[in-house]
Amino acid sequence: MFFHWLEKNPFFFASAISIVISFAGLIEIVPNFAKAARPLVDLKPRTVLQLAGKNVYVKDNCIACHSQMIRPFKSETDRYGKYSLSGEYVYDRPFLWGSKRTGPDLHRIGNYRTTDWHEAHMWDPTMVEGSIMPAYKHQFTNKADIETAYAEAVTVKNAFHTPYGPEFKSTRKAWNAHRPKVLAEAREIGKDMKNENVKKMLADGKVPEIVALIAYLNSLK
Repeated sequence: MFFHWLEKNPFFFASAISIVISFAGLIEIVPNFAKAARPLVDLKPRTVLQLAGKNVYVKDNCIACHSQMIRPFKSETDRYGKYSLSGEYVYDRPFLWGSKRTGPDLHRIGNYRTTDWHEAHMWDPTMVEGSIMPAYKHQFTNKADIETAYAEAVTVKNAFHTPYGPEFKSTRKAWNAHRPKVLAEAREIGKDMKNENVKKMLADGKVPEIVALIAYLNSLK
């Protein structure tokens, strides 16, 4: 009887259909959204050195010409690799998706560019024919702000519940424990670099911006 009544009342019939479809849609969509927002199984948090490189990337306004979001179109995946997934951005605050591509998308650049390529390219971008990118030679002498990068990880962990590990604490002891790890990672990257000033800074216990930036770019896979 109830169904007969609904059939005779189009407004209520349409409303009932809308409620059923909305409820079914929520059951199907919401769990997928929640799953997509979690870190991918093999995704690792950025290291402090990589975060420092991300800050160099932002400071020098790389985002003005490069996006970090590969859309699910064949023309994009053929050129840049697998399309981007939301779960890949869980450690990023802020997101660096970008909205313009004067240069190529960089979300998978770690899969096809190497440390020595980045070193040569940042020193002289005209190695790529037709490039209008400026040189970033100051990165080879500027010291990266590692301590701020560590503080950023602690901040986004506490304020935004970004899933960094328990070792990231707002104490001097915790920061001091990270110092040798950062320098070791930087020196490992420096082994593949030719610039003498970079090698000298690393030998003196200082991390140049270019090393931090390359660490960040190498992590984009």
